[in-house]
Amino acid sequence: MRNKLFNSFTDPIPPLRYDVQIIPVKQNGETFLYFQDQLGYAHSDFAVPYSAQSLFSLFDGSRSVEDILEFSDEQITKEQILEYVQFLDEKALLHSPYFKEHAQQTEAEYEQSDVHSSNTYGISYPEDPEELEHFLNEAFEKLPSTEAVESAKALYAPHIDYRVGLNSYVKAFSAIKNLTPKRVVILATSHYSGLYPELYEEHPFVISNKDFELVNGTVEADREAIQEIADQVRDDELDYGITFKDRAHRIEHSIELHLLLLNHLWDHEFKIVPIVVGSLEELFYKADGFQGQQVEQFSQLMNKLFGKDEDTFFCISGDLAHVGKKFGDEQPAKELFEDIRAFDEDFLDFGAEGNPDKILELMSQEYDPYRICGYPPLFSFLKAFPTLQGEILTYDIWDEEERESGVSFGSILYF
Repeated sequence: MRNKLFNSFTDPIPPLRYDVQIIPVKQNGETFLYFQDQLGYAHSDFAVPYSAQSLFSLFDGSRSVEDILEFSDEQITKEQILEYVQFLDEKALLHSPYFKEHAQQTEAEYEQSDVHSSNTYGISYPEDPEELEHFLNEAFEKLPSTEAVESAKALYAPHIDYRVGLNSYVKAFSAIKNLTPKRVVILATSHYSGLYPELYEEHPFVISNKDFELVNGTVEADREAIQEIADQVRDDELDYGITFKDRAHRIEHSIELHLLLLNHLWDHEFKIVPIVVGSLEELFYKADGFQGQQVEQFSQLMNKLFGKDEDTFFCISGDLAHVGKKFGDEQPAKELFEDIRAFDEDFLDFGAEGNPDKILELMSQEYDPYRICGYPPLFSFLKAFPTLQGEILTYDIWDEEERESGVSFGSILYF
C-alpha cells in the first residue's frame, strides 16, 4: 500500500472509526475491549485493556501525540503513544489515509475474486464441517418439520441467526428437501448496499457471479444464466436497476444461511444466481416512478428467463419486523409485539396470496414503520410471479430481552 501508517508527533491523530463498535468483554476476572467492524475491514483477533478507553476518548481528530502526552499522568513517552497509534492504524481502526486505501483494496480484491468466502461460520453455526453436519442432522431429526413436497417454485424464509431461528428454518426447509432443481435464483435482502450510495443508489439489484465457499462445500455460480441476464440488459442496466459490481455481497449473510441448508439437504448438484436487493422505499412515495419501472423491468426479466423453467427454484431470503431500542424505537420491543403481529400477519397473508400491490400498499401506509427487511426481495419476486399462490409455514418472534428489542420472521412456500 502506498499510504503508510500515521507517523507524526505534531499532526492530529486520525479519529477512531465511528462505524466500529467497541465491546467490553470479561475474561478471567479482567475486562478487555474488543472491536466489532460490521464492514469487515478491521482485524478482530485482538483486544486491549479496558483502561485504554480513556485514551480512545482523546482520539477525536484534533489532538496530536504531544497533546495527548499532556493528559497522561503515567510515565509514558511520546514514542510509546505513537507506537500505539500506529498499532491501531495498522488494525484498520483509525479513519486515516492508510485505512481508506486498505478499504479500497479490500473491496477491489473481493470484486476481482471468483469466490465469495463465508463470513457467518463460527458465529451462527460450527465452523468445523463434521460438527456442522452433526448440528444440522440433529436439528432436522429432532425439531418439528413440515411434510416434504414433490414440487414447488419458491420458498420465502428467514435469514435470522440459526441460534434463535432454527425451529423456523427446519420447518421451512424440510418442506423442500425432496426437490432437485438444477438452478436456484436467490433474491435476498441487502443489508449493506446503502453503505455504497455511489454504486447502488440507482441499482437495487446486485448480482454476483462468484462461487460461494461454505463450511459444508462450495456452491458454484450459474455463470451461463448470469451471462444470459447480462446479455439481456447490456447497455440498459440502469433501466433494469441491475449491477454486477458486487461489493454489497462481501459481508452479506442473507444468502449464506439459505445455501448452507440447501447444501445439507440436497445431494444433487445445483448452481446459483445470487442477487441481493437493496432498498425499494422510493415506491412508497411514487409506485410508478423510476424505481417502480426498474422493478417492473427486472421482474419481467426474471419471469421471462426462469418462469417456465422447471429446473429453476427461487429462494427469497428476508426477515420481518425489527423493533425496539436497538432499532431506534423509544419503546421496548415487548410493547410493540401486538402491533407487529397484526402487521406481519397482513404482510404474510398478502405474500401468500401472491399480491405485491397489497404488500406495497401495506408498507406505504406509514413508510415501513417496522423495518420489514424481507419486503424488497419478496415484493420483487411477487412482481415477477403475481399469480403464484403460497402457504404460510412459520411465524416467530425473537424477543431479545436484554436489549429490549425484537425481530419477527416467517416463511411461505410457493407452488
